[in-house]
Amino acid sequence: MHSSTYPHFFHGSSHRQREYATVTFMNDVMLQPMGERTPMTQSLRDRAQDAIMCCAALAWRIGGNVLFGMTTALALQQVPLPEACDLDAEMLHITSSTPDRRRRRIPGTHPHVWKLIATHPDACVPIKGNVFALHPFHAWAQLSSHVSLEELVILAEAIITAISKSSGRYPRLVLSSLREFIDNAPYFLGKTACRTALQLVKANVLSPKESKARLVLLRHGLPDAEVNCHVDRAMFDSGKPMSLDIAWKHFKVAVEYDGDHHRTDKHQWRRDRKKRDRLRQLGWTIIVITADDIRDEVACAEFALNVARELTLRGCDVDFRVIAMTVEELARREKAADRKKRRESAV
Repeated sequence: MHSSTYPHFFHGSSHRQREYATVTFMNDVMLQPMGERTPMTQSLRDRAQDAIMCCAALAWRIGGNVLFGMTTALALQQVPLPEACDLDAEMLHITSSTPDRRRRRIPGTHPHVWKLIATHPDACVPIKGNVFALHPFHAWAQLSSHVSLEELVILAEAIITAISKSSGRYPRLVLSSLREFIDNAPYFLGKTACRTALQLVKANVLSPKESKARLVLLRHGLPDAEVNCHVDRAMFDSGKPMSLDIAWKHFKVAVEYDGDHHRTDKHQWRRDRKKRDRLRQLGWTIIVITADDIRDEVACAEFALNVARELTLRGCDVDFRVIAMTVEELARREKAADRKKRRESAV
């Protein structure tokens, strides 16, 4: 690999003074709980700036380029973090290409090995100065053995949305690139999970909670729906088309997820109200949910039953399941359905 395409990363310090300064810095700054440095209400942009500051300070103290992976790479690139992960998101996750190049553990950091760096020059994304992050595709693959299949699907959709927003690429093209990356990647721990997750990943899902709501409905047997669906002949005063988070267009039934900002932001609240009043005038049934509606199995079942009822009243044939299937079962069902479609199209 040419040195021009692969930055040199510093993997150790021979200077005790620099190492002492690093440990002192980590004790003073990095060991502060992430919850205090990065509140849950903080925006992705602010979270990224916070992460850049911490990572840049660490790289400066160490005296060389540092590549960050796992959840740190996501935070640096404004990707929402998974809700459940067996890694400590309060740590800075440092990545090396081989075990012999892995950095000694420094307080507040967690070293990892990711061998795909050596064969993928574009795996290292420059962030600022000596701070580099694994490309989100690599971070997703790297995290695949640390999160559940459901979280892996949700994270993939969040990464697709983040890349689409930052690059201007169509979400479907980003999804296609993610599939290609996983198909062509050499074996890594979690590759099977990534392939399974991709059976369920959809492009253009705008938030992790919308991803979770969509999976809840599928697991309870509801038919698949469009996401971020534009409604024909429904426009805001600005001329921008009105869209719905999850929608069954033919039956005019939709689900909208309202995060806290929908309630606290007056402009957003008024915009939502105007849109929903207009769409209800056009014959739409709109079910509005919050985080409480998908907080546990009982709430999820009630939410899914409510949507199934509205779809049934509109003439949709719903094979509702009181007990939700697992995400793994759902993925197997989707894989079988894809194989059936391919066989039928080949005839």
